[in-house]
Amino acid sequence: MKLISIVIPSYNEQDNVVLLANKVVEQLEGKYNYELIFVDDGSSDGTLENLKKLNQQNSKIHYLSFSRNFGHQKALRCGLAYSQGDAVISMDADMQHPPYMIPQLIEKWEAGYDIVYTQRLDTQDVSIFKRTTSSFFYKMTSRLADIEMEEGTADFRLLDRKVANIINRTGESNLFIRGFIVWMGFKKYKIAYKPEPRHSGVTKYTFKKMFLFALNGITSFSVKPLYISTVLGVIISFFSFLYALYAIYNYFFKNGVVDGWTSILVSVLFIGGLQLIILGIIGEYLGKLFMQTKNRPDYIVSESSMKEVASS
Repeated sequence: MKLISIVIPSYNEQDNVVLLANKVVEQLEGKYNYELIFVDDGSSDGTLENLKKLNQQNSKIHYLSFSRNFGHQKALRCGLAYSQGDAVISMDADMQHPPYMIPQLIEKWEAGYDIVYTQRLDTQDVSIFKRTTSSFFYKMTSRLADIEMEEGTADFRLLDRKVANIINRTGESNLFIRGFIVWMGFKKYKIAYKPEPRHSGVTKYTFKKMFLFALNGITSFSVKPLYISTVLGVIISFFSFLYALYAIYNYFFKNGVVDGWTSILVSVLFIGGLQLIILGIIGEYLGKLFMQTKNRPDYIVSESSMKEVASS
């Protein structure tokens, strides 16, 4: 019987992990050989203690605990590195990814698909702000990152072992996993679902984190922002040259009076702001190179009930 790994990043989810573990085990026990891998992303509540109790009750439920909070994507990558299953399913710990869909994902994998991913269908209780920012994230990432990010797709998916191994072998720091999976190709199948209500706690993805996440995705897969910066620079320089000719004309043919000091001030401020934005974009790429050359680990595991496996 093939082994199924379930990877669940968890951050301050003490009231969810036990219930989720029981729900997942219900879908797997007696049907599949399985391992549950909870990755505690430096929680400050009782998440780790509950995970240790689960491990004592069921040896197939494992925990990995970070030395501090490294982020959801780092926790997901850690779970993939430690997983040993022929297929790896990743899902969130907030109970919004329905455990009852696990057999559907496995069924499509057994039918020959390498990646079985899900697409969230927003319900009426999702706020307009959440729907708007989520839609903006996917559209902006797709247009600027040169990869097609379908709206509503996240980290609830199944990966075949060969796909997981490629991710594990990738030496890229701050890997944008969602985009990388799209970029790899392979045979994919999509399943739509309606998210369940969050059982407990609050969302960890603020607008700031979503913005930084999108920025990481865009700069990880495309240099298009640099190209856009170059084009904007050329356009602004052209109009600045025209305005300079206009100022010289006024100086020589209108008694040395240069009209429009307000417009000059606005132009200077606009161009200065644009330059700062362009420098920020360049700095983002340079920062990625800098962090990559430092070769620091993406995460540090301080406590674990299992050992990391080598990817072949």
